[in-house]
Amino acid sequence: MTVHFIGAGPGAPDLITVRGRDLIARCPVCLYAGSLVPRALLDNCPSGARIVDTAPMSLDEIVAECKRATDAGEDVARLHSGDLSVWSAMGEQLRRLEAEGIRYTITPGVPSFAAAAAVLGQELTLPEVAQTVVLTRTSGRASSMPEGEKLAAYAATGATLAIHLSIHVLDKVVAELTPFYGADCPAAVVYRASWPDERVIRGTLATIAAEVARQPIERTALILVGKVLSARDFRNSALYDAGYQRRFRGRQ
Repeated sequence: MTVHFIGAGPGAPDLITVRGRDLIARCPVCLYAGSLVPRALLDNCPSGARIVDTAPMSLDEIVAECKRATDAGEDVARLHSGDLSVWSAMGEQLRRLEAEGIRYTITPGVPSFAAAAAVLGQELTLPEVAQTVVLTRTSGRASSMPEGEKLAAYAATGATLAIHLSIHVLDKVVAELTPFYGADCPAAVVYRASWPDERVIRGTLATIAAEVARQPIERTALILVGKVLSARDFRNSALYDAGYQRRFRGRQ
């Protein structure tokens, strides 16, 4: 029997992958992160499925549910929000399942930063403006930041920053980034991208904190900072340039 870890996407129930949806539909047990995964996704569970909200549970309790299911010959759909590769707490679960000899698979999901970029109508890498996107966060109660992973270090590169789990310290984020990007650097806060109550707040590093204070956001928001957010006169990519010969264009 197998525990299938599934990235449920950023919020909209139709932003799950086909593979993820099909796995949910065939697993008699579903463990889902109820604080972030939309309940509409549970409509894909088979009739009579055991559905467990893991939001109030400890790691030991989650592993015990997986063991109970696999001992009973039942596959498990384990739903996490967004994509499983970042800030999902999947790693500690995999380690425990391996110790128990329980098989697992991993199905990726649409990450929150990609959903936020779509809401903004924005490419996060533009020619000669920024070619790097940094996914990062600030220290919190659940996890502190390693010593070398400072916002200032990333800001020094001029990359586009997608700062997760940090809306509660927006003032601190702005203070750390302004010396590198300048007060007029565009910034945006996207709250619950793709959910029905999605909100977008745009500004600059000089104004974004005040804009958010007028319509407070406490969690489930992404901070995006970088010149790409307002760039309009960037150079076209060579990819579609008529004079650019490449392997798949087939021109002489």
